[in-house]
Amino acid sequence: MSLTGLFLIIFLVVHLAGNLQLLADDGGRSFNEYAYFMTHNPLIKTISYLLYAFILLHAIQGWALWRKNRAARGNQRYAVHRLRAVNTNPRIASRMGWIGTIIFIFILIHMYQFWFRMKIGDIGMVSYDGHEVKDLYSLVAATYQDLGFVIFYVLSMVVIGAHLWHGFQSAFQTLGINHPKYSPLIHFLGKVYAILVPLGFALIPILFFLKHA
Repeated sequence: MSLTGLFLIIFLVVHLAGNLQLLADDGGRSFNEYAYFMTHNPLIKTISYLLYAFILLHAIQGWALWRKNRAARGNQRYAVHRLRAVNTNPRIASRMGWIGTIIFIFILIHMYQFWFRMKIGDIGMVSYDGHEVKDLYSLVAATYQDLGFVIFYVLSMVVIGAHLWHGFQSAFQTLGINHPKYSPLIHFLGKVYAILVPLGFALIPILFFLKHA
């Protein structure tokens, strides 16, 4: 659970760096070329398949752990002791299953909206220096002009932020990386990450919507 979570934490930073190409004032060229590279480079494609597997594995593990903790509530003393062993607030842990489920639904919608439509859908092509690539930028720009989707996306980032707030430091502690000298720094970085990364993702559709409002 912790290893897959840390892999996804790293992925989010890379994904955000790529999505920030959407804000380049070049008519979408930077983002379209980035998307082409990410979908045609053999190494990146292999990592993508691992990513899909890790998302599914992380979700299955999370649901299994959530159900186990719920079942353990029959013996409240045992449940609380077990949760405190990994520095987890029982009230937060009790909601992690629902939070994870919401995030998983968001991922499915997000992948259908962009990845699936890019792969299967009939989207336009653009040419840069004689090289044609799919115009994913126009698809994203059109989607981010829908206020309902923007609100849904921003709220999903709030939920992801809540998940990261708990999960970042818990992943390190579960792996045994827990020392009085380093733990406060890990906790601080986890909180900063849980705020800045979801905020970065959320600002992109907000800026797009305001720009074309």
